[in-house]
Amino acid sequence: MGKTLVLAEKPSVGRELARVLGCGRGANGYLEGANYIVTWALGHLVTLADPEAYDKQWEKWEMDTLPMLPQNMKLVVIPESRRQYQTVAGLMKRPDVSELVIATDAGREGELVARWIMQKAGWKGKTRRLWISSQTDKAIRDGFRNLRPAAEYDALYRSAQARSEADWLVGLNVTRALTCKWGAQLSAGRVQTPTLAMIVRREEEIRRFVPKEFWGITAKLPGFMAYWRDAKGNASSFDKARMEAIAAKLKGKGAVLTRVEKTWKQTPPPAAYDLTELQRDANKKYAYSAKETLSLMQSLYERHKLLTYPRTDSRYISDDVVATLPERLRSCMTDVYAPLAQEVLRKRPLQTKYIVNNARVTDHHAIIPTEEQPYLYNLTGPERNIYDLVVRRFLAVLMPPYEYEEIKMTLDIGGETFVAKGRHVLQNGWRAAYDRSFSLEEEAEDEGEQNLPALKQGDRFPVSVVQLRPGKTSPPARYTEATLLSAMEHPSASVSDRSLSKILEETSGLGTPATRADIIEKLFSAFYMERRGKELVPTSKGIQLVELVPEELRSAELTARWEDTLAGIAKGRASDRDFISGMRKYAAELVTQVKASDKIYRHDNQTRSPCPECGKYLLKVKGKRGEMLVCPDRECGYRRSLTQITNARCPNCHKKMELRGEGDKQTFACVCGYREKLSDFKERRSTAGANKREVQRYLANQEDKPGSSAMADAMAKWLDANKKK
Repeated sequence: MGKTLVLAEKPSVGRELARVLGCGRGANGYLEGANYIVTWALGHLVTLADPEAYDKQWEKWEMDTLPMLPQNMKLVVIPESRRQYQTVAGLMKRPDVSELVIATDAGREGELVARWIMQKAGWKGKTRRLWISSQTDKAIRDGFRNLRPAAEYDALYRSAQARSEADWLVGLNVTRALTCKWGAQLSAGRVQTPTLAMIVRREEEIRRFVPKEFWGITAKLPGFMAYWRDAKGNASSFDKARMEAIAAKLKGKGAVLTRVEKTWKQTPPPAAYDLTELQRDANKKYAYSAKETLSLMQSLYERHKLLTYPRTDSRYISDDVVATLPERLRSCMTDVYAPLAQEVLRKRPLQTKYIVNNARVTDHHAIIPTEEQPYLYNLTGPERNIYDLVVRRFLAVLMPPYEYEEIKMTLDIGGETFVAKGRHVLQNGWRAAYDRSFSLEEEAEDEGEQNLPALKQGDRFPVSVVQLRPGKTSPPARYTEATLLSAMEHPSASVSDRSLSKILEETSGLGTPATRADIIEKLFSAFYMERRGKELVPTSKGIQLVELVPEELRSAELTARWEDTLAGIAKGRASDRDFISGMRKYAAELVTQVKASDKIYRHDNQTRSPCPECGKYLLKVKGKRGEMLVCPDRECGYRRSLTQITNARCPNCHKKMELRGEGDKQTFACVCGYREKLSDFKERRSTAGANKREVQRYLANQEDKPGSSAMADAMAKWLDANKKK
């Protein structure tokens, strides 16, 4: 009997599989044992070929060569990972390999990774599928005992391939058409563009918004505050004169408690985390970007094995996972979580009504802790923060609802109605899993809620102060990464067609939990939007792009139609060939629309500095790590840093400093006003005893982009000089 070849998606996962399967003999790109050979991809090893692989005319970006519509899409090996591909392909051809196990990430994209490698390498042998949601030893062993025939996932692969080919046809054709038409580096896509359009629309709403002043009235009573209401229950008025008159007539008046209402209420625990919800909370509490959170989750899943598969869009578990909950709870009996986990375990049977829902579990269940015993001192600070969020949510969802008595007091002051609200907690329930450092949206209390004294109807008491409470209507808030992730997950509000809106709610919305972080990063790297604190603001380039692209690409409706068809393909109800045929026609239509457009694009950020490579005037843009000059010609690609936010800390306030200028005139600047020449900084670091390892670590954290690494270059020279000493 021959050996089984196991194909993982990443080296870290491959090494863990190899350890569990007893593959201890190392080689270049794989590990081998008596019965198994474990190898891995490096993400994707194979991808769709670039346009020039089909036609020499497509090497240059010219409008006359569009649309590009190859009849048969080609696969090519990614040059950067060619060596590993050759290793994997060679193993597939070994005479002692009789079977292949696909062990890439269990999902649409993971299926595509493996199938493209198999197709390019010409694998025709027996194939089975490993489908697991955590990387613990037990999960791996159970998964290999329950391998499924790969043919059961053929439809999933066809869906993944159809999505990839459609993105190639639409994305590359429209991007080239926009760039050629307006002579600027412009790009568009079915997820990227409607996401940008949401940000642009919000900015337009803010700019059009005209604030209006309004007034309310507050009354200070012994131990609590009361708020004025009119006959319709409104708490304020735009009529200042009227409110001033009411406040004036109430001076010196006493209050009578006319009504006390007590209502029993309960709030169920929030659902367990999926990736998008976790990214939202990590952004709100720790200001982590979506990409940072995903990276931390991958580490906790693959390296530490403490959390389950991160790229999930489900917030529930299925019945078959319930039996593992006690063991998962025991793994949480550490540090501050121990009392909560013990309390949950004591109350058998476990309360699972808020976490179990078979109908709402997709490829993977919610993110929950594994059965692995954690060693928290092995985690970095950010890893510990993400682990904390997940464990607290896991414990909370297994705890009872939060129960309270809502109290509403209605008072009469001089013939006017005032209201005071409060609540009396009956059972803290799941809220015991959270401390005061983080308030969930579900916990947000209404304005004016307070601790109320024990009073009864008919009580009378004095009013010490009555005063006007001015305010202004507020524009809609700009998106943060947290709220943008929510909008991408639930974009149905921007879709007029109810059937398409429903599809978006039933699928993953715009993008998937696994791709949203990359979409947001692309919007930054293309200079379509920028951060101002936590807020996301579209640039002039981004605003103009939304106006230039064909209207269909601005709406989430296109994604809804695609996802509906792709889901049908994955379930065997739709044809991938028909879908791709339709995409070819659609791509051609979009190119025609761009060609016929009479709109104008203006480089509002154009400088008078010519590009040293091609002579075109450079554009001043704000990147993630500072300002830079970039050439508008994509063929040229020149860029140069103007200011760069570094990892160097200000000696006064310890905030990250900005590096400005070029050459010998480079200077550090801090928001607190501190200034320091680069030469002085190097000398200070040297005399402070900064060792070479610290400097190397410092350099590794700098942005590695052409024309934007002046600080890294300077520090590298300093390091070289110290090596010679």
